[in-house]
Amino acid sequence: MAKVTTRIEPIERSIVLAIRDGEPPAERGKRLAGYARQALAEAQEINRRATGVVPPHETYVDGRLGAPLESVKPDGVIVFEFDLLNDLFEWVGDMLVKHSPVLTGRYQDSHAFYADGVEIAPGAEVPPAEEYVFLNLQPYARKIERGQSKQAPDGVYEAVTVLARRRFNNVASIRFTYRSPLLDYVPGAANRAERRAMRNQPARQSAIRMERESRQPAIVIRVR
Repeated sequence: MAKVTTRIEPIERSIVLAIRDGEPPAERGKRLAGYARQALAEAQEINRRATGVVPPHETYVDGRLGAPLESVKPDGVIVFEFDLLNDLFEWVGDMLVKHSPVLTGRYQDSHAFYADGVEIAPGAEVPPAEEYVFLNLQPYARKIERGQSKQAPDGVYEAVTVLARRRFNNVASIRFTYRSPLLDYVPGAANRAERRAMRNQPARQSAIRMERESRQPAIVIRVR
């Protein structure tokens, strides 16, 4: 899965360092670089404790990707950005497969992943998006979610959501819901006037029914 870099607090560390008056530039760079490396090590340990792994990161020195730490300006900024979304996506996908009941293997192979409504093929580049969604395309996924499989008495998607929150709550907002893989949410009538108006809108009524009837168990992820 391709890298998706994001800034996430409080794990992300932006290091702004004060400069002592009269310090030689060479000595200043060494001191700042040492301070930055110490802060990076602390941030990596926080990430390791939160997610179980040390995620990859990128370094920006005064906005320059990969520049030497010692090249920071006297009033500059060093930023370490940690890539945590890929770990989250990969982990959720693995857990969905692991917790899937297996008879023919069809359900296990039908977990789909979307970025802002566009399905992402396995192994394809994951674009930046406001919302990422996992859902299962099999029509009986709702029955499995209601505990009608002896292999998954507590369902699959809601159970994985609980586990994902425990592990990645500081990375993203993760919630369980139902989504249609066919249609975006189609709002119904909010009041009597809208209900009367909808009597003359059979296309909208049909879309509402189709959207509701095609909803599947889903995990929705939004970056904090």
